[in-house]
Amino acid sequence: MKDLRYLQLWDAYGPLLTDSQREICEKYYMYDLSLSEIAEEKGISKQAVSDALKTSRELLDFYEEKLRFNEQNQKYALAVSFMMTDVTRALEKFKANHPAFTREMDDIIEKVEVGETVDLDKEEN
Repeated sequence: MKDLRYLQLWDAYGPLLTDSQREICEKYYMYDLSLSEIAEEKGISKQAVSDALKTSRELLDFYEEKLRFNEQNQKYALAVSFMMTDVTRALEKFKANHPAFTREMDDIIEKVEVGETVDLDKEEN
């Protein structure tokens, strides 16, 4: 990826850009096209693509400075990651202390690690 930060900002604030800015950013960040490739596809100059990207970056930075959505989202994701690590460790400890539940704990741990919902109330058949 050319710039993960701007890709994250584009995900958060892309809808606030113009259609043309959004399209150019998408081609540049998501599809990894060069300025020349984008210019050729859109029928504009390479400089126009560069200017649109520069303006878009400035706008994305401005939106993040004012709204801080991406910053908060990263903090939240990190906190959830730490919590999931704690949950997995607790499940592993329970499993070690109660070997009779190994299969059930392994199933839950697998779901926790991939982010699936665990239905603890479901009846076993």
